[in-house]
Amino acid sequence: MKYLGIVCAILFAGSMAAQQSAAPACSDTVAIVNGENLSAAELEQTQSKLLQARYTFYQAERKALDDLVDEKLLEMEARHRNITKEELLKQEVDSKVTDPTEDQLEVYYEGTGSEQPFAAVRQKILESIRDLRTTKYREAYLQTLRAQADIKITLAPPQTEVALTKDDAMQGSAQAPVKLIEFADYECPYCQKVAADVKRLKAEYGDRLTLVYKDFPLPMHPHAQKAAEAARCAGVQGRYWDFHDQIFTDKQLDVVQLKDAAKRLNLDSTAFDRCLDSGEQAAAVGKDRSQGIAMGLTGTPSFFVNGHFFSGAVDYYTLKASIEQQLANSTVASRSESQPAAASSPR
Repeated sequence: MKYLGIVCAILFAGSMAAQQSAAPACSDTVAIVNGENLSAAELEQTQSKLLQARYTFYQAERKALDDLVDEKLLEMEARHRNITKEELLKQEVDSKVTDPTEDQLEVYYEGTGSEQPFAAVRQKILESIRDLRTTKYREAYLQTLRAQADIKITLAPPQTEVALTKDDAMQGSAQAPVKLIEFADYECPYCQKVAADVKRLKAEYGDRLTLVYKDFPLPMHPHAQKAAEAARCAGVQGRYWDFHDQIFTDKQLDVVQLKDAAKRLNLDSTAFDRCLDSGEQAAAVGKDRSQGIAMGLTGTPSFFVNGHFFSGAVDYYTLKASIEQQLANSTVASRSESQPAAASSPR
């Protein structure tokens, strides 16, 4: 429903800009088809189709917010020093930018492969290097200001409910305040890279964080399907997470290598090989993939932190910040629930 409110706000702002006499009426209806209404609630039920688009919008919002935070930090520091923001940047950034030597300019010029003579492009090269160095020093200074500041980002990514079943690979308690659900592909390089971060987060947060792994093998990765099946075959013998971690670390994913991994974990090789060769777990992997497709997922890894969606090359710090935010929210909710209701005044 919040998106309907945003639309209404935009319509109202537009009507004011046009100096219309009254704001347009906003209701729960978002469309009328042959006299029958479609409601905002019905639109929200199809939100999975909009999930990726909303995440793209969130990323643009977050970039704008980060820029706004940086500007606020500069303004606050300038005010603290009783100088202007421009004077602050001159002292902390511009004064540190040095020009390259002529030799360095010529080396840069040679690297461009330009057919124009050096004299004709020298000034542009100089300005380009100055801009690069200014950006570098500005970002370094902003990092210093951020480290000294108390910043809480409350802007959250889009949220949706992710259905869980008894067959899902889960590490941790179902009652943990934060659930981190990952749709991933064992052959995906970004998934391989972030796997260590996910393991680190679980170690750091312990019982407060539950991990759920869902298979989303991508068609362009020929070994991903069998790798997913292999992890589930290991799970039949109670070693799912050991196998999961091992193949993400080793990145050895053809069938022979998967069987070798099972041997290194001292699994029952005969049972494991039979499970993998027969495709016993293929349907379970396909069920996860179908769920991801129905939710509108297009790539891996895709994360949900208590339903809040993150997609692509997400790093440790992004996931950690979201987990911290959800833990803070759960603490506030717990305190609110524990407070006794206010007594009504006697009549």
